[in-house]
Amino acid sequence: MPSATPNTPVAREVELKLALADGDPGSLARQLAQTAVLKRRRANTFALHNIYFDTPDQRLRQQHAALRLRRVGDGATAHWLQTLKTSQPEDSALSSRGEWEGPVAGPRLEHGALDPGAWSQIDPKDRLFPALQAVFVTDFQRTVWLVRRRDRGTVEVALDIGRVHGADRSASICELELELKAGPVSALFEVATEIAGSVALLPLAMSKAQRGYALASDSIDAAVLARPPALRRGMSLPDTSRAVLREMFAHFTGNLVALRHSDMPEVVHQARVAWRRFRSARRLFKPVLGDAGLPAWQELDPLLAVLGEIRDLDVARDETLPLLREAYVDRSAARARTWDALLAQLSQHAMERRNVARRFLEDPAVGNCLLQITRWLDAPAADADAQPTAKAGGLSLRQWAIQRATRLHGRLKQATQNATDAPTRHGARILAKRTRYSIEALHDVLPRHITHKWYRQAVQMQKSIGSERDLQQAITLLSRLTAPSDIVAFLRGVAAGREAPSPGGTPG
Repeated sequence: MPSATPNTPVAREVELKLALADGDPGSLARQLAQTAVLKRRRANTFALHNIYFDTPDQRLRQQHAALRLRRVGDGATAHWLQTLKTSQPEDSALSSRGEWEGPVAGPRLEHGALDPGAWSQIDPKDRLFPALQAVFVTDFQRTVWLVRRRDRGTVEVALDIGRVHGADRSASICELELELKAGPVSALFEVATEIAGSVALLPLAMSKAQRGYALASDSIDAAVLARPPALRRGMSLPDTSRAVLREMFAHFTGNLVALRHSDMPEVVHQARVAWRRFRSARRLFKPVLGDAGLPAWQELDPLLAVLGEIRDLDVARDETLPLLREAYVDRSAARARTWDALLAQLSQHAMERRNVARRFLEDPAVGNCLLQITRWLDAPAADADAQPTAKAGGLSLRQWAIQRATRLHGRLKQATQNATDAPTRHGARILAKRTRYSIEALHDVLPRHITHKWYRQAVQMQKSIGSERDLQQAITLLSRLTAPSDIVAFLRGVAAGREAPSPGGTPG
């Protein structure tokens, strides 16, 4: 926790944040203390009470800044600190933020304790301070270990367990913060990797402040949506590649963190979309980044398979079958009961598979795999000698993006013409998704005819084939679950009676 006298800038705070499964502070601290990297290191435990401030229209949040008062300890030894943090939007568990911190007399903001240079960047006319008010509070117990290694850096490992409170609601805090005190950024990942060998964790891109704002807006543990990064034509291809991939991976891990507490179907859906986006972009940028250092991700395969099963169940229950209920029931009370009992069975099975997915998230091997992908994505920061291998033939970002989008569009056009049966239509749908994800990722540097016409065609292709495949998936699913034979026969009849859907027009 860096400190400074008021109005004195300190070194940037570099942290790696990791989510843990909710648990008892004592047992989690003991589990961590048994890891090789923390064993025989003295732990300090203390209470932290934090009050976060913002204007009613959240001007600080909009500028990616956080201002808090922190009480350290309890009783006569307690003291207060005022901290201002600034950062760019983060798409990784690894973050680097500006931090200015100094002592204050008590639980009241002090304008004089603000660093003038840092505050003027947020509030040039110095008008916001009188409008600041408490937005949310965090209370947690922090257990700290200091890991010093000769020639390999110093890392503070902090276990935080407690609650965030705001707007008459509260949510749990259970996470590790690894802060770099000295040495290379790779030291953070080395310590984290040793912990991940026996402790289940997930990369966490959301800060406590962001969690507090989410709680205040009643969006805690909601599905995380895609947020493609802003690209500039002058960006290098390696920087573009890693920026895009980091956002997509944060999209994936953010929804895995939410899945630990949320039963919302959209959480699983967004997790699967995020992984497809990441795989698609990894393929798109392979000529730029190569395979050097890329970790294998087979450890994720069982989890990904279960997420697919959950999504099939959710789509069948919530989207495909409701549209066909009236046709099957046909004013029969008995048939209505049979149909509704089937939907209840699907819900129960979906919950069982969600619990299986959560057990996979408690496997240290899964968390370690996700951690190593995070390290690879942040390799230039984590390893000073890591240099991406750019093999783009000297093209600018815009030229390269147009070339790749044109190639994908051409392949989609050919696949559309050849989509004459279920397997080839499914292949065309997958290619339409890849085209869509690539255009979304490179939107800022592509010409209008690609971002509008070609993108619209890819989306139409995906949707037109999607409903056909969803019905086939529902039939397969219900057959596997030994659903009533007359319902399965009815669905097969619907599928047979439908004409093969038009692919939505041949891309031109």
